[in-house]
Amino acid sequence: MTLHADARNVLAHWAAPDDEQEHLRVTYLAHLDAHTDALSRECHPDHLTASALIFSADHAQVLLTLHHVIKRWLQTGGHCDPEDESMSAAALREAHEESGIPGLTIDPVPVLLSRHEVPRCGPIRPSHHLDVQYVAVAPAGATHVISEESDALEWFAVDELPDGTDHSVRALIAASKTRLRGTP
Repeated sequence: MTLHADARNVLAHWAAPDDEQEHLRVTYLAHLDAHTDALSRECHPDHLTASALIFSADHAQVLLTLHHVIKRWLQTGGHCDPEDESMSAAALREAHEESGIPGLTIDPVPVLLSRHEVPRCGPIRPSHHLDVQYVAVAPAGATHVISEESDALEWFAVDELPDGTDHSVRALIAASKTRLRGTP
């Protein structure tokens, strides 16, 4: 299965938690149907991306990256690569690359979708990432390593996020906490 086919399959079968998320799901599917390169950073002005919010093994903390370009605390994530086998694999690869943590476990079902404007991503403005967001869990005792894509990388208690953490990250944390409830 191609990455494009996987993205279409994942989104076609994903149960959106509310009307806003359902609207995004339908928008993403239409984008996939209209563009064979919908997952490529060369698809302008919009393209699908994959991200993962990393929780500590005890689910008490989240690892956030202070994005080098955007200058905000965000989950790990970014562009899909041609060799990614699935959307969840793309999110897991990005999480590993940006955190340096081996052995992350990812839930293969998306948690949320987020359409957000991005600076410096292609020649057409405005441009957007159509982000498919997942939740991952780090193994106990995991040590993170900052990547060149970040100005900082830190663990935060889920209820003590840094000032300026935007609504989309807070919504992802809340939805991910619900998803993880009752899991080891």
